[in-house]
Amino acid sequence: MTRTSAMTLKRPARAGPLISLVPMIDVMLILLVFFMVTSTYLDLDMIPAARRSDAPAAPDPAPSPAPSPGDTVMIRLGGDGIPVVGGSALPGPALTALLRDRLAEDPLAQVIVLPSGAATTQALISVMDAATRAGARRLRVVRLEARP
Repeated sequence: MTRTSAMTLKRPARAGPLISLVPMIDVMLILLVFFMVTSTYLDLDMIPAARRSDAPAAPDPAPSPAPSPGDTVMIRLGGDGIPVVGGSALPGPALTALLRDRLAEDPLAQVIVLPSGAATTQALISVMDAATRAGARRLRVVRLEARP
């Protein structure tokens, strides 16, 4: 009988190549460790709200007009985009002139920009640009979050 010739064994179709994510995960972990080891961390200073001293500070009868070395200039940036320094609004060139005068007296003065949540990015960039044009070397942007 030729019945055996009609029966043939068929192998199952070979599946396509399996894509494994293990090599990609290995590479990502190696890159993560590499960047963690080689990165540097910034020295984040706190805003100097009060000067530290050993003795309690006595109130000065007359405030000194000359700024101390390392003085701080705080610029508040509201939702309207107008920078405010010391309670007075200073748009554009007036801000640059004020910063130039303060930095001429104390070149190490720290300029801190406090933008509100409603301030636009363009307004923040304009204030930072005015500070760098005035010669600020120590410029920081601080975002204050409200506590719930």
